[in-house]
Amino acid sequence: MNGRDLVRSWGGVGAGRAARGVRAVRAAWHRRRSDAVGLPPRGAERARVPGQVRDAQPEPGGGVIRFARSELRIVVAVGGAVFLGWDGAGPEPSYALAGGPPEVDPRALLEPDKDGGWRVVAERVTVVVSRHGAVEVCTPGGLVLRRELPPRWWEPLAGGTARWTQRAEVAADARFFGLGGRTEGPRLRDGTYRLWNGDAIPLAMPAQLVVADASAHLVFHDTTWDGTVVLREGEEGAGSGHDRAGRCEVRMDGGPLRCWVIVGTPARVLNAWVSLTGAPALPPAWALGHQHARDFGDEQEVREAVAGFQERDLPLDALHLDAGHHDDGRPFTVDPDRFPKLPVLAEELRRDGVRLVSAVDAAVRVVPGDAVYEGGSAVDAFVRDASGRTVRGEGRSGESVFPDLTHARARAWWGGLYEERLEQGFAGFWHGAHEPSARDAFGEPPLPRSARHALEGRGGDHREAHNVDALCMARAAYEGLRELSPDERPFVLSRSGWAGSQRYGGVWSGEVPTGWPGLQASLSLVLGLGLCGVPYSGTDVGGLGGDPSPELYLRWFQLGAYLPLFRTHTGARARREPWEFGAGVLEHARVALLERRRLSPYFVTLSHLARWTGAPFVRPVWWGAPEDRGLRDCEDAFLLGDSLLVAPVLDPGTERRAVRLPRGRWYDTVTERAYEGPGQVLVDAPRSRIPVLARAGAVVPVRGADGALELEVWPPAPGRAGGGLVVPDAGDGWGGPEIERYVTRWDGTRVVVTREWDGGTAEPSRPVRVRGLGGAADGQ
Repeated sequence: MNGRDLVRSWGGVGAGRAARGVRAVRAAWHRRRSDAVGLPPRGAERARVPGQVRDAQPEPGGGVIRFARSELRIVVAVGGAVFLGWDGAGPEPSYALAGGPPEVDPRALLEPDKDGGWRVVAERVTVVVSRHGAVEVCTPGGLVLRRELPPRWWEPLAGGTARWTQRAEVAADARFFGLGGRTEGPRLRDGTYRLWNGDAIPLAMPAQLVVADASAHLVFHDTTWDGTVVLREGEEGAGSGHDRAGRCEVRMDGGPLRCWVIVGTPARVLNAWVSLTGAPALPPAWALGHQHARDFGDEQEVREAVAGFQERDLPLDALHLDAGHHDDGRPFTVDPDRFPKLPVLAEELRRDGVRLVSAVDAAVRVVPGDAVYEGGSAVDAFVRDASGRTVRGEGRSGESVFPDLTHARARAWWGGLYEERLEQGFAGFWHGAHEPSARDAFGEPPLPRSARHALEGRGGDHREAHNVDALCMARAAYEGLRELSPDERPFVLSRSGWAGSQRYGGVWSGEVPTGWPGLQASLSLVLGLGLCGVPYSGTDVGGLGGDPSPELYLRWFQLGAYLPLFRTHTGARARREPWEFGAGVLEHARVALLERRRLSPYFVTLSHLARWTGAPFVRPVWWGAPEDRGLRDCEDAFLLGDSLLVAPVLDPGTERRAVRLPRGRWYDTVTERAYEGPGQVLVDAPRSRIPVLARAGAVVPVRGADGALELEVWPPAPGRAGGGLVVPDAGDGWGGPEIERYVTRWDGTRVVVTREWDGGTAEPSRPVRVRGLGGAADGQ
């Protein structure tokens, strides 16, 4: 945006917003000026490639291979993750890693290879390096999964950060997934994908999961700078019968050229990934229920909203208060006139099973005398520009400054501010507007790229810090809450993030537009985030920025009932409560809500399994059979854990839809009709529900009519056995839950369920209900 564009934008600002418009224009001008001074032009550049290999030095877990103009460090960690670092780059410092680099595998050996190259041989992977710097990642049997071509750097002659490009080839049959939360997908087709957090891409992560017949592998380029990933799928038999390899090109504006590669099944890859980047935070049990967000005007509106759900028998577990409850737009304050007794209200709602969640912005309004503004200034917590002056930008509350949460001191100060929120009765926190990662009134980030950040003492500018702003804010909140309220699990929901964000909470995927494409995008976002190690996520039912039709709202509501984060959101223009869409929608929404509550023990179990294994709640249908190409191309259904397959309705007017099934027998959970996979079947999808199928042999923990945990069992296929895990949650604290393992089998004409103990088996102590006994199996 140039000066002329700014003037045009000013003309569109209404009289009531004139002051804010002036500030926004001034802030945009200051950004331009700061970047012009703090970020001089790159000028002429010199290209560089590694050159010929010279020698190598073995080290524990791998070694260093030296080339004429660079060097490559290879380290194999215990568990099989492989680190590749060029130009002397090591695993640290890194915002992605949890607790430092993993332990190296002493069995991995660096040894000479043919044609003057080298290779590192480990139990699960072999890495072959050519004499020119090409890197091949192979299975132990020698099958090449990925071939990285020699990288190329462009270095400014006047000095400064080098940009770089890394090209790679994968199998012709491979499919790309991941790169954070993407509306395109979950399969990422040919295109260019930017790695810069913003409104359109709230969480861009340079982690791609590649799935092929031979194996799956995850590649994570550990740099937080802006960049792009260009993907081109391969083609088998292209050109005289030869395969055309798939291609990936990573282009980064700066940062170290280093990456991690993990090879194995999807389950093993995700397990190793969260071992590397940190176990997902365990949400409190109430956060696995229905949540509703709205910008409430006063306490009476809050009471009326809760009463609306209760009077219509609609379960509600949490109410999110947007920034409207703040006093004059200032974070960590409450308007005393409109919310005079908020702690009392919060306690009343808690007794009814409803928690309050507060919106918290990263922008601190410039108000001399305000405790937060003055406190942050006193500890030098705010971002400064290249000349040392505090950066001021236009947040949604007005002229604001922004905490530099890449500094430990600023994080400690920020985390302590949540004490005021806890005293007001809030049980959770919604980071819904990470201003430095979002856009201002003119569509630009409020911080200049030249703004200075601590970056844990290393120092740097906003080009490097931008993508980790939300991660650092979530970390500050999580660590502060752990200290302020050590007996309760924190609930932190972020709009943005980066690799490792799962350590501190979940992700709300931002402003998905209203419309049927938005409904499809919401599923893609959740699937993509799960494959990048962020299991707890979701979108707002109905999307934002428009008025959904009753049918669209209902179908979105039905999908949301099976996503980890199930949240409805009333917009500024029109109410979005279920009863606003008519009696038919209300009745069907009630069915979906009651089913979500019935499945609450299953969601609790999945949350614990995600923390222990990295397996997401929501999984692609190919999760257990990545070699099935038909399943790899299926994007309109998903697995909820191991036991359920959910087939949402993503198109208008649909009353019946095709569902592609993985191998095995599956039961329609409503009709109890059985279907045989693999293959495609047609199932009913009336307006009242979306198709959900249970895997044969599954044991699903559900909530009974009396609120107690029960076991819902689906018969295994003839001659087969089944089973499942149940993790009962003792509460919202940190007590270690007990894992219950159940096995199902046929005994004549009867389905028998037993619980496995370390010392043997026993009858289940919980009520058991066997379903699907009358369902005859249909063929493919």
